[in-house]
Amino acid sequence: VQLVESGGGLVQAGGSLRLSCAASGRTRYAMGWFRQALGKELESVAAISWSGYSTYYAESVKGRFTLSRDNAKNTVYLQMNSLKPADTAVYYCAATEGYGTRPSEYDYWGQGTQVTVSS
Repeated sequence: VQLVESGGGLVQAGGSLRLSCAASGRTRYAMGWFRQALGKELESVAAISWSGYSTYYAESVKGRFTLSRDNAKNTVYLQMNSLKPADTAVYYCAATEGYGTRPSEYDYWGQGTQVTVSS
């Protein structure tokens, strides 16, 4: 499966961005978003099962980020609201046949998209 992220950019604190991840190839996968800030480890942000019934959010983004998917378009969306400078990172989309919340549980990764939140 190939994954292509889009939607990153520069936004002021309090603003919103929507990241998209388009999948090609076999697409019956759970999907996750992860991020890596400069000098920090990769961390989980959110995950969604193939059906969309199960979702996970890191505590740091709960209530601000919403993950959804449109299986007809093979695309997942991460709506990010009330953004903070601490959200600045490279965001990666990933896919797994099962369902998980940790980076090690994902087999396929996109190239990443930069999100920068200015104060």
